[in-house]
Amino acid sequence: MRRSKVTVIGAGNVGATAAHWAAIEGLGDVVLLDVLEGIPQGKALDQSQFRPISGISCSIIGTNDYKDTADSDVIIITSGIARKPGMSRDDLLATNVKIVKEVTEKALEYSKDAYLVVVTNPIDAMVYTSYKVSGLPKNKVIGMAGVLDSARYRSFLADAIG
Repeated sequence: MRRSKVTVIGAGNVGATAAHWAAIEGLGDVVLLDVLEGIPQGKALDQSQFRPISGISCSIIGTNDYKDTADSDVIIITSGIARKPGMSRDDLLATNVKIVKEVTEKALEYSKDAYLVVVTNPIDAMVYTSYKVSGLPKNKVIGMAGVLDSARYRSFLADAIG
């Protein structure tokens, strides 16, 4: 029987954390992809070494090649740039639309029926970009912001009330 496969595109802090949690939760084999040579490979190697102590049997690989993402069931898109000092939201939008468009197209070349989870900011525009580019039904392209906002709110409340 084929194992589920989760691809995380973008090996920065958010992407590496998403890959780590996907493995811990047993969501399937994990592929961590990034355009920067050596980064996803190193992070995947570090993460794969916790498997024996955690009793996790999935594989975790890092790659720069979309071919390694073939037949993914879920693709988590974290790629994009963070907003820099002096950068407007419009500047961020323009840059990240290009990145998310390209990532969506390349990922779906190898996993035509995957669910897409978009994390890149500004989230609403990035989810819409991925949805339009993918041609997937609307129930297969989702954004992750609500969970993050809820977690932050709960954390602030917990800190405030002790």
